[in-house]
Amino acid sequence: MGHSAWCPPTLPPRQRPEDDIDIAVLASGSGTNLQALIDAPAVRPHIAIVVSDNPEALSLRRAEDAGIPTAVVAWSDFGNRDSFSSALADVLEEKGAKGVVLAGFMRILAPAFLDRFPERVLNIHPSLLPAFPGAHAVENALDGGAETTGVTVHFVDEKVDHGPIVEQVAVHVETGDTTDSLHARIQVEEHRLYPRVIEAFVSGRLFIEDGEVHWL
Repeated sequence: MGHSAWCPPTLPPRQRPEDDIDIAVLASGSGTNLQALIDAPAVRPHIAIVVSDNPEALSLRRAEDAGIPTAVVAWSDFGNRDSFSSALADVLEEKGAKGVVLAGFMRILAPAFLDRFPERVLNIHPSLLPAFPGAHAVENALDGGAETTGVTVHFVDEKVDHGPIVEQVAVHVETGDTTDSLHARIQVEEHRLYPRVIEAFVSGRLFIEDGEVHWL
């Protein structure tokens, strides 16, 4: 396996907008990226709540085992994306979350949700965006004959799998790779990268200013 990391350019020192940021983590599935965040000593104390749209998600059990508050906001309880997103934002704000981290959350959030957490929603995606957005990124990379794919962490905007990129790590596609084997190697990089990025975010060292990502 080969991989290389892209790092943001060196930037002049800026005044931090806030020293500490408590976060909500949203997860729909097994929660392996959530577990990586829970296992990061500098991140775990800042996780105010873990929320899922799926009451059977293993991610909820991971949070409960770590003593982190959980909640379920079920998509089926709402008639549309706007009402779902509004209810979800209410839950997060009630727990004091100032930022939102998506960790395998399979719902598209309404613009009004992003307005309530402006430039404070982060996502991790298993490709080198803008290549292969969407829910089948690993499969699409294989089907498309890509020689390299990887991981992207980015701030979320109103488009799907889009927004200012924080950092990317490349993962080589090996001969004979299947979706499962490639995804497993991508996850190794995800579990290294996401805690490092989120540690910077919760400590106020990662933010957007004038449309650009700053990492102090």
